[in-house]
Amino acid sequence: MQFDGCFAVDEHYAPGPPADQGDTLNMEALQEAHQHASATTSDSDERKCRRELAALYRLIAHFRMTDMIDTHISARLPGGKPTFLINRYGVLFHEMRPSDLVKIDHLGNVIDERAKDDPSAFRVNAAGFTIHSAIHMAREDLHFVIHTHTAAGTAVAAQEHGLLPITQHALKFFEKLGYHDYEGIALNHAERERLVRDLGSHKAMILRNHGLLAAGRTVAEAFHEIYFLERACQAQVQALAGGSAMRIPSVEVCRLTASQFDRDESAEIMDMAWNAALRLIDDSAFDYRS
Repeated sequence: MQFDGCFAVDEHYAPGPPADQGDTLNMEALQEAHQHASATTSDSDERKCRRELAALYRLIAHFRMTDMIDTHISARLPGGKPTFLINRYGVLFHEMRPSDLVKIDHLGNVIDERAKDDPSAFRVNAAGFTIHSAIHMAREDLHFVIHTHTAAGTAVAAQEHGLLPITQHALKFFEKLGYHDYEGIALNHAERERLVRDLGSHKAMILRNHGLLAAGRTVAEAFHEIYFLERACQAQVQALAGGSAMRIPSVEVCRLTASQFDRDESAEIMDMAWNAALRLIDDSAFDYRS
């Protein structure tokens, strides 16, 4: 595969088939809840999930992965009935509080008790949940789903070769990344079957001509996935802009590196990174505790 005479990539590098705490967001309590989760009641589980999801929104904003009020992050609530949390439409990510997260069903319908008195105050972008609902309903192991429209992510999503194995960040996703062709704005529920098929067993996917998707069993894992995928895309855009030939590791090294991101201590490292990241928003000038 040739790219404008700058460098060549062998065939095996081409993308393959998918294999109420109210308004308080207390970082210290969130870290403790994440490390010592206790599932005593469904209410406590929901409070914990709300804190974690609100913090995740804040961190996505901190790392400039937002697109105004568009794109979403969702979380599956514990319990047998499929219910989820998603942002109240119109709230910017850096403003997100636990109380700004709205409870919905698998179709995106608001089932939040608070909406009975004032439905307009708990409006969600149901169409935006199409992508998320597909992943949540098919992959019960993925409790948090993130979708972004960053400049670097959409740029790589528009490139025919997809994510190239040219950086350590990118090698995390070697043979572990899905691709989904663009079908227009995700309003058609029939697309959900194809989204699930293209994600396969992966935890990350590039939505062609659209953006990035990453998910995780825990909030820490979901953050880790989107952070690395975004950084890989940023590096690729800058590397291609330089116009020089790309240095690409051998397939053996690519596969080794991908496996090294999946070690016994990986979950612990993700938790450490998540707790460290929380300190970035703990010092925010925006008064999210009021």
